[in-house]
Amino acid sequence: MSFSDRQLSKLASNPRVWVVIGFGLAGVLVLAEVQRRRIRAKSSVNEDFGAFVAQFELLPFPQPPPPAARLPLSGLTFAISDNIDVKNYVTGYGSTYWKRTHKAAEITAMAVTTMLRNGSTCKGKTVMDELGFGILGENRSYGTPINPQKPSHVPGGSSSGSAVAVAAHLVDFALGTDTTGCIRLPSSFCGILGFRPSHGVVSTIGVLPNSQSLDTVGCLASDPSVLHRVGHVLLQLNFLEPKKTRSIIIADDLFQLSKVPIQKTVHVVRKATEKLSGYKTPKHMNFGNYIASNVPSLKRFCEESRNQQNGISTMKALSSVMLLLQRYEFKTNHEEWIRSVKPKLGSNISNRVWAAINTTQENVKSLYKVRTEMRAALQSLLKDDGILVIPTVADPPIKLNTKKGLFTEVYDRIHALLSIASLSGGCQVAVPFGSHDGCPISVSFIASHGADKFLLDTVLDMYSSLQEEVGTLQSPYNTNGTIDAAELLKEKKWRN
Repeated sequence: MSFSDRQLSKLASNPRVWVVIGFGLAGVLVLAEVQRRRIRAKSSVNEDFGAFVAQFELLPFPQPPPPAARLPLSGLTFAISDNIDVKNYVTGYGSTYWKRTHKAAEITAMAVTTMLRNGSTCKGKTVMDELGFGILGENRSYGTPINPQKPSHVPGGSSSGSAVAVAAHLVDFALGTDTTGCIRLPSSFCGILGFRPSHGVVSTIGVLPNSQSLDTVGCLASDPSVLHRVGHVLLQLNFLEPKKTRSIIIADDLFQLSKVPIQKTVHVVRKATEKLSGYKTPKHMNFGNYIASNVPSLKRFCEESRNQQNGISTMKALSSVMLLLQRYEFKTNHEEWIRSVKPKLGSNISNRVWAAINTTQENVKSLYKVRTEMRAALQSLLKDDGILVIPTVADPPIKLNTKKGLFTEVYDRIHALLSIASLSGGCQVAVPFGSHDGCPISVSFIASHGADKFLLDTVLDMYSSLQEEVGTLQSPYNTNGTIDAAELLKEKKWRN
């Protein structure tokens, strides 16, 4: 026997060697299993775009026998945000800490029951910003859902998973809540339709509160006819109603905030209305100046922004009131739980939550007074036949993992535009308008409080014409998305 053979025989008879080999093999197997699980988890995220926190199936109520008509939402599927109750499931509010410290819901939210009663099937709960306090769609506990339109950018929040599930065609529509833009913003970033109903017209029974004076339950869809049907069912509206003549009002000052050229937004709206019957010639206005003149209680909140133009200062003040009101009511709702549990939240969410908890709002009545005056001002402007047209957001989706300090001005513009419907309690639909520089464009249509059916009917009526104009601008024969000099001159004439 050679020396090497004797050495091997000696090693083989040593039990310590086998222990070391055993540990080595175990380590290899553990690493292989970890890698396998990571691949499987990544595959699962890719399949559902990370949109869901829980997937299950709630079947619709039985279809009535003939000759009764089919249920209006028959055959459709939907998802719901993680702040909406389903009986026997724990509502997580986007946070594993909240989920661990709360019991399963005893009832199903009224809005969900309404969807089931009208023939649709619920497919699960979706990711949302923790405690409904973010606007980017990022989530420390569950990860950030992947924006199907722009995977390297945030999907927007707080109803991020609901928007992604719709944009990825995982469901036909989704329910979410909108407080400070939580449906409208992700709809814009993901290139779909988003509907914020008038405040108080949809039941919030079975929905976790964020700020009751601003909270609404709304819906998201990629198909305008689906949004129309779901909206009518959600609000329990009559589908048949005489058509009104519509007055379109374009907020020129707010479109000046947008990074998108007006020929891709304002021009599209004007051209679409020219082709449709029942629309008056669109009017143009400075919305900020109108609000400054008609919401007198807002003046005290404009003092810190005197160096800005009057209209812009007014819009920033309006968003400040919205955020102060949200902070005050969120603190009233959740301070005890936050202070006792001290949940670990994403840094951006944590800063906003603790700012709310530590807030000491002295003159709360002034916030509610602005809200009351804002509703009256919008009602006076739009009456029962007016539609205000604004950009849904002014900026494209933010890239993932962008340093938070870099987009303070982006936040200001986002909140300024979203505060109009939130503070007035009016209804709003965000409508996709194609893309610009590879990012989705969204334009919003706003109606006064209670004019939800009028708004939904208008969006459905205009949608095909709007998309036709968008398609013309983005066709390969119009690669620059421009309009000719004659059209620009006509545009200027309309604006004057």
